[in-house]
Amino acid sequence: MKANRIAFCGVLFVSLLCMSCNGDKKTKEVEEEKVSIEAEKPKDQIAEYYTESMEFIGPDSLSSGWTTFRYINKSFETHLFLLDKYPEGKTIADTKKEVFPPFDKGMDLINEGKVEEGYAAFGALPEWFYQVIFSGGAGLISPGQTTELTVKLEPGYYIMECYVKMSNGKFHTSMGMVKPIVVTTEVSDHLPPIATVNVAISSSQGIVFDEAIKAGDHTIKVTFVDQKKHEHFLEHDVNLVKLDDTADLEVLEAWMDWSNPKGLINPAPAGVTFLGGMQEMPAGKEGYFKATLAKGKYALIAEVPKANEKNMLKVFEVTD
Repeated sequence: MKANRIAFCGVLFVSLLCMSCNGDKKTKEVEEEKVSIEAEKPKDQIAEYYTESMEFIGPDSLSSGWTTFRYINKSFETHLFLLDKYPEGKTIADTKKEVFPPFDKGMDLINEGKVEEGYAAFGALPEWFYQVIFSGGAGLISPGQTTELTVKLEPGYYIMECYVKMSNGKFHTSMGMVKPIVVTTEVSDHLPPIATVNVAISSSQGIVFDEAIKAGDHTIKVTFVDQKKHEHFLEHDVNLVKLDDTADLEVLEAWMDWSNPKGLINPAPAGVTFLGGMQEMPAGKEGYFKATLAKGKYALIAEVPKANEKNMLKVFEVTD
């Protein structure tokens, strides 16, 4: 009996030991799997989008909270993207049915020189369109350029759009440059970057910024002190442009107004390279964008009529 009891205890001890080993093994496997999953997550939590022709290619959904976008313009035309937060229940289907037709008709009339009739056509826009919240996005970006920006997104249904025009005056949106994005209630733990340059824009002061900017990599913070709809129905934004010796500021200023038949139409004016910026946001909001600045001449400019008169065209020099 004693021998049997010793044998039983030995078996029990070995079994418990194996169970412990198996448990440790499972725990180790779970931890290794967790580490593997964490390693697959992008450390900088960047949502990458790109354009090859007339489209936005990238994620269909994003977490809410601070989000960094990297936008690569692989096409041969200047683009931008604006993030439109839609009122509940409205989708891209409503846009195509109720928003595109009035804009296309109005722009066609303006291109024909019938400006008043063109503006009147915009009166057919649906009432819900005026509830859309413009929530930032990439400023104008020239062909072959990449921009990176960070904005804070609320949960909801968004449309990413580019309303720059083709050489025939047609909006890029009409050619397919619209993408629905669902921002979920899951909140990102991403944080905004640290700014090296601070820019503020308002309807009263125009663009105000740190004018002593040295060459190098910069994170530019844009604060929207206030917001308003200008003569062309759009709100103010901030775009960064590099100027070479052939750049004509008057031509650039006129081109930045989409309601001008020659405004926001490809190709962009000679002598300018658009490096991104921050699309319009509600009053009190802020966003960030990155730029690598070499020594030279630059400008910050808003997409508004008569930007210079509104102090929304500011030329500056980047020094060594």
